[in-house]
Amino acid sequence: MTGSGGFTQTIDWLAFTLPKAEVADVITLIGGDWFQSETGFRGYPVAQLMTEGKTGVGKLGTGAPRNPKEVHVDLSAGIVSQWDETKLKAVLAWIFAQKGHVTRIDVALDDREASVAVETVRLAVEAGQVVSRSKQFKVIQASNHREGVRTGETLYFGSRESQTMLRVYDKRLELQARGREDAGLYGVRWEMEFKQDRAQACAKALLTLDAEDWRAFLVGVLRSYVDFRETTREAESYEKYRAPLLAWWEGLTEGFRRCRLVVERIQQRLDDVVAWFANALSPMLAVVVACRGDQFLTEMIYAGTKRWNQKHYALLKQRKKVVTPYVLHLKPRT
Repeated sequence: MTGSGGFTQTIDWLAFTLPKAEVADVITLIGGDWFQSETGFRGYPVAQLMTEGKTGVGKLGTGAPRNPKEVHVDLSAGIVSQWDETKLKAVLAWIFAQKGHVTRIDVALDDREASVAVETVRLAVEAGQVVSRSKQFKVIQASNHREGVRTGETLYFGSRESQTMLRVYDKRLELQARGREDAGLYGVRWEMEFKQDRAQACAKALLTLDAEDWRAFLVGVLRSYVDFRETTREAESYEKYRAPLLAWWEGLTEGFRRCRLVVERIQQRLDDVVAWFANALSPMLAVVVACRGDQFLTEMIYAGTKRWNQKHYALLKQRKKVVTPYVLHLKPRT
């Protein structure tokens, strides 16, 4: 699903803190199947987890001694990118109604046709053609040394400690390296990570602005953070800000002004579910069987079939006619 001219946007991360809330209400709002974690989360002694496919992870923490009713939630891209605009705004409205604070929100602007390559951006930075509020710039390259194939290059503007950071990378290469069949639908991603006050401001803008104003807001924030102009590193500051925009940058930002919020459709794979089940649940499952016996497990499995929904039936269709034994590879505990 693409926006105008091959440009789209998705929400790629959402984290928030509620000063006082019932865990059951938060879970009902977000949805999904949550389970108790054996360890805490971000300093909260009580934690629950939820997974969605291979990349979707939700974490919920509560019970902090300073405020036992406080709840903090982290939701990764595999969860929030699949929410439509109605659900996303409903969640944000509820957070603010509870006097909560959005502590992080990531917004991904996708150039699906890769009209501007990552290399083009890097060369512009090296030529001194970037006007940026951030002094820090970093390049990380990834490759498969066995096959001698480059699997990606990521440009970082800003640091993880700041309230704003920008990542530019080839999403298509990243997904190809993961074996995703839909990798060809992606191109170059411009991903803005907002934290604390800027995350709160961004979330409120998303909730209150109409679609056109929201897109203008995003492009304005992006251009206030990095701008690419026909200038040099040696030019005076006032000359840099007055210099014309680079043609590729002007075209790219105009494309982002027309993009719309899209819903990612991430198909869950049966092999991923089996691997997650084996690593995440097998220790607790062993305890249950040891205490309640095999019969309890059989009854629980039967009861579980009564709760199947569309997601479970989709996984069921991935069954092979000839079932091969699953080889258990447990992750070592750290």
